[in-house]
Amino acid sequence: MDKSEVTLERMRTFVRVAERGNLSAVARELEVGQSTVTRHLRELEDAVGVPLLSRTTRRVTMTEEGARYYRHCVQILRQVDLAGEEARSTRGAAAGTVRISCTAAFGVLHVSRFIFAFQDRHPDILVDLSLTDERIDLVQEGVDIALRLGPLGDSSMKLKALGQSRRMLVAAPSYLAERGKPARPQDLADHEGVRMSNIAGSDLLVLHGQRGGRHVVPFGGRLRVDHGLAAREALVAGRGIAPAHLWLVEDLLAANKLEVVLPEFSPPSVPLNMLIVPERLGIARVRLLADFLSAQIAQTPGIKKPSHGA
Repeated sequence: MDKSEVTLERMRTFVRVAERGNLSAVARELEVGQSTVTRHLRELEDAVGVPLLSRTTRRVTMTEEGARYYRHCVQILRQVDLAGEEARSTRGAAAGTVRISCTAAFGVLHVSRFIFAFQDRHPDILVDLSLTDERIDLVQEGVDIALRLGPLGDSSMKLKALGQSRRMLVAAPSYLAERGKPARPQDLADHEGVRMSNIAGSDLLVLHGQRGGRHVVPFGGRLRVDHGLAAREALVAGRGIAPAHLWLVEDLLAANKLEVVLPEFSPPSVPLNMLIVPERLGIARVRLLADFLSAQIAQTPGIKKPSHGA
């Protein structure tokens, strides 16, 4: 391999194509012609001596060798960025790109607005926001910060507990007028439920009473969705009852488009956490965004602050 041919520019192009899977999209992102992207990839493959990408008419995917090389490239480019950030830090200026992954509905309704406000304060920082409910590998995907709802497994990432997301049972007034209001948890078995298909065990609903007690009731229905915004629309349309995060429906409750069902009972709260790639904590722009998001999320309806720091 001719090491002189492995340039950072070609390496960055390869990483973005591997992540986006589309040459034209990367060309637009880098503001170059698609022929330039193709040339960078060809020259890098020639230098490495193995095919890194498999191309079809619709998508570009990594070969087995490419996947291994990608992981090393991500690490190398992170170290290059970190070195540059440290060199610039003496001037006190924060600039560059921060990539963040966020639970989809929470990102649309709240985090996107927080990012707008952040960029008004820091106009030289580019934020790349990816919305997904899937658990991703932050390092492999090139993500700096992830916001996740729900329990997390073991991770090498730096974890910061942001709080507990409060939930409640809600339904549209039109649905309750037609089907009647449940008077006790057991009555829910006779109602239509709007269920999340990407949450295991959604056919059973766990409720805790304000006076104590734990109730587990069957929870069925004709509609299942895999996105919080779809559940929100279904609730407003009167399709049934659902356990919803307060941040998802707080505005609808205030506008009387939804109302709380069985207010003396509530589903358990869900942990909300921030994950940060440890190597990125020393970069000013990443640290600034992480601190800003933490402060804004603490003021979001339904997010109860953790009792102690993580």
